[in-house]
Amino acid sequence: MNRNFTAFCAAMFASALILAFCGGFWLKGSTFALADTPSPNVKTVYLTFDDGPSDKVTPKILDVLKEENVKATFFIIGRQAQTRMSILRRAYDEGHTLAVHSFSHEYKKIYASPESLLKDIDECNEIIKSVTGSFSDVYRFPGGSYGLSNELISAVTSHGLRYVDWNASMRDAEIYNATPQQLYTAAVDTAANSERIVLLAHDSTTKTSTVKALQQLIKHYKDEGYLFSAF
Repeated sequence: MNRNFTAFCAAMFASALILAFCGGFWLKGSTFALADTPSPNVKTVYLTFDDGPSDKVTPKILDVLKEENVKATFFIIGRQAQTRMSILRRAYDEGHTLAVHSFSHEYKKIYASPESLLKDIDECNEIIKSVTGSFSDVYRFPGGSYGLSNELISAVTSHGLRYVDWNASMRDAEIYNATPQQLYTAAVDTAANSERIVLLAHDSTTKTSTVKALQQLIKHYKDEGYLFSAF
């Protein structure tokens, strides 16, 4: 979940231009770590889900992704995952990327110091390793990297992680009691005509409309000639 929608808007406008950088893609203010980098002239969507896994929503998202043969990236909360390991294993076994979001998702605690931030990352990554056999090197700052100090960002990159922000959003963490159509419209409108779309969505327990909007959204981008990839 992003810290507030104002920061999200500012980050989006500041992040309009995507350039090739360090073997992946660079979005101003962010590093994109691409596991499977498409050809530069291939339009690509990266579906990303934050704040899960949850018993109610994540399995339904996995059902849709399986039906549509689409891979996604799940930025997990370790505290959530501890009692939902079977859902993590399913996501991994079905070819999705498990990436670090946070262990606690408590902003004051996480961002108190570089040491606190890295401790939180490592706790989350231990859970990922227990499923995949290795640590993830893909990270998303809780709330995104916009507005964070260079000290915190440098701590993450020096720790061997590449961080991923977004340039489009379903706004499922901002629109109260959103309908599936509202989320679909937000996702399409915020992406505009980007060739590389990194879409922010959430799979926490209250995001039932996100599931309902997902199939329509995938169909839209398939019809527009986009491929789907995971980090």
